[in-house]
Amino acid sequence: MTSAAALSSPIDDFFAVVPAGGSGTRLWPLSRGGEPKFLHDLVGAGESLLQATERRLRPLAGPDGVVLVTGEQHVAACRAQLPGLSEDAVLAEPSPRESMAAIGLAAAVLEKRHGDVVIGSFAADHVIHGTRAFELAVREAVSAARAGYVTTVGIAASRPSTAFGYVRSGEPLGVEGAPHTLHVRGFTEKPDAATARTYLASGEYRWNAGMFVARTSVLLGHLAEQRPELHDGLRTVADAWDTPRRAAVLAEVWPGLEKIAIDHAVAEPVAETGGVAVVPGTFGWDDVGDYNSLAVLLPSDDDRGAKVLGDPGDVLRIESAGSVVVPASGRLVTVLGLDDVVVVDTPDALLVTTRARAQQVKDVVAAVRERGREDLL
Repeated sequence: MTSAAALSSPIDDFFAVVPAGGSGTRLWPLSRGGEPKFLHDLVGAGESLLQATERRLRPLAGPDGVVLVTGEQHVAACRAQLPGLSEDAVLAEPSPRESMAAIGLAAAVLEKRHGDVVIGSFAADHVIHGTRAFELAVREAVSAARAGYVTTVGIAASRPSTAFGYVRSGEPLGVEGAPHTLHVRGFTEKPDAATARTYLASGEYRWNAGMFVARTSVLLGHLAEQRPELHDGLRTVADAWDTPRRAAVLAEVWPGLEKIAIDHAVAEPVAETGGVAVVPGTFGWDDVGDYNSLAVLLPSDDDRGAKVLGDPGDVLRIESAGSVVVPASGRLVTVLGLDDVVVVDTPDALLVTTRARAQQVKDVVAAVRERGREDLL
């Protein structure tokens, strides 16, 4: 049995990798390429999503065990929000190459520095409630990872969502220190509503939150088998990372790396051969994927379920229930006689839609790009 002291101490030889990328297109115009959602306080907690992620991971990884992977254009803002990170703890990507390149780079650099260690990847822009349950799940995932598994954390689905991927669990893993961990039978991308309802009824499926824990040798070994060119490129970059050759090697190698998510590159094919495990997470989780998700997380501003992200004094609602308003321009936003609407008012762009169409905001971003208004993205 794990002692209470062990549960309150950092995990030996464990590094928490935080990929901080993407622009959160479904949260436009608040979230943009230059100021993505992980830099925002989206739930009124007094800290950004990035700061909350780092705070949550530090007790598990220790003062020097959190490593951030982000784009070069976001390094200054991230450092300003996380002044405690050392110079070596920030890995700057010249351009986004999806999650496998980001996580693989961190794995290769950390293995070069520290040998075969366990890393866990946790997105910078997720909201988690229930810190103790989260910590217990990560500790169990580390135990499974030490046994050679690529381990993920599955979130108990509260509804048959079509916005999330799903992980299907199988038999108990039977690894010491991981009493609740199960074999993974497979992963499914965002299903339709009928399929999602079937998944929930079966009791075998959980939401895939994109958290992956593995030994660096295991993760990179699988990558070498599944995507050898990507693996070799990342190894080349890692070999040069802590040398004067870093910039030159990045310029030569990075643009040619394959763009692919870790789910497709490693998790899905390795699950087919029995190499992936899942820890059932009992904590609250949300990826704040759109304004409807944001509405669920924000406290109600009145008895009609209105949600405000910002100063409530800048919002006036009359006969409007269930609205979501973001007053970010400094002027008064008024909503009259409209229910379940979303109004996001920024100095240079205004979004008006409904909560039901929150997922389609990404289409607005695409249309703005087609108009050539890169200044708004």
